[in-house]
Parts: sequence; C-alpha cells; structure tokens
Amino acid sequence: MSEEFNALVKHGTWELVPPNPSIIPVGCKWIFRVKHNVDGIISRYKACLVAKEYHQRHGFDYTETFSLVVKPVTIKTIFSIVVQHR
Repeated sequence: MSEEFNALVKHGTWELVPPNPSIIPVGCKWIFRVKHNVDGIISRYKACLVAKEYHQRHGFDYTETFSLVVKPVTIKTIFSIVVQHR
C-alpha cells in the first residue's frame, strides 16, 4: 500500500488541503486487489483510494469527486466513437 501511496504523491495525483470547517468532507476507503499473471502467480498487489459516494448530497458535493485513473482503452473507445460520428 505504501508503494501505491508514494506513486500517487510522486505523480501529483492529488493535493492535501486543510478542511473547510463549514463543510463535511466526503469519506473515503481503500480498495485492495491482487493482480495475477496468466499462470496464476501473484504479480502485484494494488490499492486504490475511492470516495464513499453514498455520503454525498445531491446538488452540493457531486461535482467534487472524480476518477483517479483513465485507462487507455477507454480513451481509444471514446475517440473511435467521436470519429464515427464526426
């Protein structure tokens, strides 16, 4: 987990700011996954910090969360749809 955390800090994925006393921040939790090679051997342990969206309030803090990672295949899919529809 420290390896994932250090990578997030190194790449400037987020910035720690002091909380506003009048706003209740959205909670978060760590999601852990084990990545396996094709032969079944463990290749890597992954950790991702995600927002607890069920704590959000409609019209107040929905726009404050975002996906930390966009996979290249997602970008390629969107570009192919854009090209098809000109």
